[in-house]
Order: sequence, then structure tokens, then C-alpha cells
Amino acid sequence: MATKIRLQRGGRKSYAFYSIVIADVRAPRDGKFTEKIGTYNPNTNPATVDLNFERALYWVENGAQPTDTVRTILSNEGVMLMKHLKGGVKKGAFDEAAAQAKFDAWKQAKTQGVEAIKTKEADAKKAAKKANLEAEKKANEAKAKAIADKKAAEVAEAEAAAAEQAAETAEAPAEEAAEAPAEA
Repeated sequence: MATKIRLQRGGRKSYAFYSIVIADVRAPRDGKFTEKIGTYNPNTNPATVDLNFERALYWVENGAQPTDTVRTILSNEGVMLMKHLKGGVKKGAFDEAAAQAKFDAWKQAKTQGVEAIKTKEADAKKAAKKANLEAEKKANEAKAKAIADKKAAEVAEAEAAAAEQAAETAEAPAEEAAEAPAEA
């Protein structure tokens, strides 16, 4: 039986989630499978992979052919490197401890790279949030200044109207006083 390591789609529309499965070559994408060895979520940054490393390595060593996408996932997780290193041990190029040391060094470097990406993304989010906050503060200050100018203009109009009314009321009694003695 020829086997493939492939992705089996799940999740909802526009939010794909995949299972990494071992299936017969002739089986449809979302059909019958032999074993589920992990999951792949491309919706996160970086993509989240949960893989049973030992079973994946077992299947790759026993001839299961991964699809292109799964090959990339397995390479990123180190399965393909470990297969290569175990081949070197079988040929006598180095011993098991040296192979494990090489794999551990690679895994540590990979982990540091992923952490750097996550840190960079978190810093970018913080900077964007800070920039948005500053822009919002400036916009609020501009609105507050416009409102203050408008209220100052209304107060000035009210004061001018009050002064005008006060002047009219002051003139009216003076006119009445001037007219009253003339009538007597």
C-alpha cells in the first residue's frame, strides 16, 4: 500500500484548519485515513503546528511520501533533518550522540528565530497602538480647541448682545427722562 502524508481540511469557511494524516494515495483529501499525526493552523502568525514527532519520523522513514506543503511543515519541525541525521548514523558518518547534538543545536536556533518573530510582532503592535493613541490625543485636542473657540465666540457674542442691550436700556430711561419733563 502506497501511503502519503497529507493535510485533511477542517474548520469553517475562510478559516481553514488542517489535520496532518497518513492516508492511502488513492483516498480523497478529506476521506479515510490511517493515522492522524498532528494539526496545522495557518491562521496564526507564525502558523501553529502540533505534530507527533516520533510517529511522523516513523512514517517518513518507512516510505510515506509527504505532499509539498507537508514536506515544508515536516522540514520546519525537524523531521526531515532527523531522518537525514539517522541516515548518517546508519552509514557510520557519526554516532547517535553527535546526531542528537546537531539536532538539538538546530532546534534551539529555530526556537530563537520563532521567538524573535513573535517579539518583533508584539513590538510592532505596541508601536501601532501607541501611534494610534497619539493620533487620537491630537484629534481630541483639535476638537477641544475647536469647541473652546466656538464657546469663546458664543460668549463674546452674548457679551456683545448684553452690552448692546445694556446700552439700549440705558438710553431708553434717559430718553424717557428727557421726554417726561418736556410733557410737564
